[in-house]
Amino acid sequence: MTNDQFWKQIYKQGTELNSSYYSYWKEYSDMGTWQFWAIAALLIVPLVVLFFTVDRKRIFELFFFGYTVHILWTYIDIAMGRAGYFTHKYFLIPILPISFSITASVLPVGFLLLYQYCTNHKKNFYLFTLLLSAIFAFVFASLEEYLGMVAFRKGLNALHLYLIDLGIACIAYWSTRLLLQVTRRAHS
Repeated sequence: MTNDQFWKQIYKQGTELNSSYYSYWKEYSDMGTWQFWAIAALLIVPLVVLFFTVDRKRIFELFFFGYTVHILWTYIDIAMGRAGYFTHKYFLIPILPISFSITASVLPVGFLLLYQYCTNHKKNFYLFTLLLSAIFAFVFASLEEYLGMVAFRKGLNALHLYLIDLGIACIAYWSTRLLLQVTRRAHS
């Protein structure tokens, strides 16, 4: 098969897949379902909480941290979904990443507020991250699985999500601390 033939096949299958997502969404995940409203709440509620609780004096630092969590989790979730390890069965709209409300709101806001709390109160970020990651992986993701909103496949389980949470939170923390250090040096 030539390069062009491969891309024609990929385009055709991608179009069929997008059509399947849209048909599934209309049947099982549109605004007439409780799952849609749960997903919408998971997107909106954390952002509202963030609006009222974020330390506006440190907003760029905090949002850099949250944005790093968002980007890393989004890419990892897309990769896990494409490889068939983790499936989100309900989503806001078919054109957005399927896990949009989780990777763009719940996880980034949760870890951002944790980072803000720990740095404002001189608490051990790593210790609190162990706890929050456990809540997200073993309680929240397990509840989502129980409710049929996500599916673990190919041996993936809550422990793996816990380790991914820890890794992402630490990378975001180290990246943010590095950014602050570089910024301080530039202003010295």
